[in-house]
Amino acid sequence: MNFSEALVFMLPSFCLCVLMVGILSYLGIHVIKREIIFVDLALAQIAALGALIAFLFGIPLHTQASYWFSVALTAVAAAVFTLSRTRESRVPQEAVIGLVYAIAAATAIVLIDTAPHGAEHVKDIFTGSILWVTWPTVALVAAVYAVVGIFHFLCRRQFLLISEDVAAARARGLEVRLWDFLFYISFGFVITVSVGSAGVLLVFVLLVAPAVMAVTITDRLIYQLLFGWILGVAATIAGLMASYLANLPTGPLVIAAYAIALVLVSALVYVICSADRVGAIKRTAAVTGGFVVCSALLFFAGRGIGSRFGGHPHHHGHGTAPIHGHEYDAVGDAHGSDIRREAGEAGAGAIGQAEDIARLQQLFEHSDDPGERSDIVCEALRDDPKAGAALALRCLATDLPLFFAQIVVEALDAALVQPSGFDVEQPFTAPANQAAAQRVRAQFDLR
Repeated sequence: MNFSEALVFMLPSFCLCVLMVGILSYLGIHVIKREIIFVDLALAQIAALGALIAFLFGIPLHTQASYWFSVALTAVAAAVFTLSRTRESRVPQEAVIGLVYAIAAATAIVLIDTAPHGAEHVKDIFTGSILWVTWPTVALVAAVYAVVGIFHFLCRRQFLLISEDVAAARARGLEVRLWDFLFYISFGFVITVSVGSAGVLLVFVLLVAPAVMAVTITDRLIYQLLFGWILGVAATIAGLMASYLANLPTGPLVIAAYAIALVLVSALVYVICSADRVGAIKRTAAVTGGFVVCSALLFFAGRGIGSRFGGHPHHHGHGTAPIHGHEYDAVGDAHGSDIRREAGEAGAGAIGQAEDIARLQQLFEHSDDPGERSDIVCEALRDDPKAGAALALRCLATDLPLFFAQIVVEALDAALVQPSGFDVEQPFTAPANQAAAQRVRAQFDLR
């Protein structure tokens, strides 16, 4: 994929990130003023728990039914957070928020243990799959954000007054609990629709990081919003480009870009606001140099100590093959090892032969587990792209659950060395997916 094709491919991801920065940086300013920093993390975890519960009932992830499960659970959490703030509470509201997050996370871990491919679902919940969002998803998110944004604009005086001075809001006769509930429930809608694509961690960073940078720079709300949007968009572009150039997962790279931006903004504000700017520059340089030296010492010490025990730096073992920022273990995971054993243990060279592809096709026919089928397809695509592409089309024609369909499409795109054009949120019979299937058949000369 050349650079221009990559830009077109990543455009939906970029637009979604810009939309999230726009509304989350505004909500983040409210969160900072209310001193409830982890409310986003708690609501995001609650939303993820709702999607997981729906999945255990047989409802695929990233569907409308799954979304409404998340909204219902988020509404319950909004009520809990509303009732937890009282005039003379001995327990800080942040403690209640932290407990809700911990309970939701622990419940998710217990439930995910009963689900097939639990580790993949945990990764999907926390890091999301923002690189693979489609324009219909972007449109849906934009619609939800627009409704919430209009609501907050119409009620901006009440929300801002409660965030800045709750005592003054009560003195003016505002029903604080009612407005708190409206704030949390609207916040919950934003978080729920965001977590499905971006994951818990990226949503939390997009909420807090732009707001922190903006609040550090200025006290005026209009300038806070402006700086938050500008810096957030810049960090998002940097993270997306780094993800493309390094072929690494998009969400974590965007988070890393925000971390660097936070450090740079903090250092710049410190130098500008210091009475002794020359001294501030020297101190900043000394701290930076100390950090670099400590990191280098830790790195070399780790290598030295590891070599004394006969160890070596760990790489992704067992023949992992990177595919668009993800890795599929050819031997290490349970399905991969089963496939290898079933295909024959005559050695690495045997896997690429025709009889082994036939064996993979037999395994595909006798399996009704979508996760196992997606693993078989990925294995076949690595060993024989043409036969694997035919198997991928058969697999996608079964209308896989969204998560596993994404895995198959990623592997198929890697075999094509370009986007296939499949929209995993639409059925295989949709015109766009039929056109994509035709392109795959033409590329591999499939009959």
